[in-house]
Amino acid sequence: MLYQIVSLLLEVVIGFLSGACLLRLYMQYQRVPMSARSGNPLGKFVFAVTDWIVLPLRRVLPSMGGLDTASLVAAYLLQLVQFGLLWLLAGAGGGLFAVPILALFGLLRMAISGLTIAVIIYAVLSWVQTSSVLADVMERLVAPLLQPIRRVLPLIGGVDLSPLALLVMLQIAAIVLGGLQGSALMAF
Repeated sequence: MLYQIVSLLLEVVIGFLSGACLLRLYMQYQRVPMSARSGNPLGKFVFAVTDWIVLPLRRVLPSMGGLDTASLVAAYLLQLVQFGLLWLLAGAGGGLFAVPILALFGLLRMAISGLTIAVIIYAVLSWVQTSSVLADVMERLVAPLLQPIRRVLPLIGGVDLSPLALLVMLQIAAIVLGGLQGSALMAF
């Protein structure tokens, strides 16, 4: 029971922090304005939540192209801490070498979950036709993923089904990732 409680708490806290790091990475990659002057409250929030871990890493990890490696490494390190603590709590049985692999799968799972949430928020905001800053941010984050689908999937009765198709693809990716994770763990 203690393991389940600690696991849940770690999943919530570390998931939130590493998800924020991944969001920071993706928002910077998509060149979404994130400063306080841009009026983007999401960017301001993401900076506030992640600066404590990303800024020190940025001193030693330069960006590679348009990729903020400090944000990516921060998200991975947080996942590594989560699975390391769970490994210790479980009695440090099995191989310690499985922890970095579990952290990598956790990071990929977090990315898929984050994209799923972004697509759902985008779809809901598109239904209400709001002209808020958040709607603009979500458009900038999700539109690049929807464009290839929209080229293949036409409007049906004036309804854009590309977010639904993307959600299905993300769920398939999550299932495949779970299968790969299970296979990788069986190998250890």
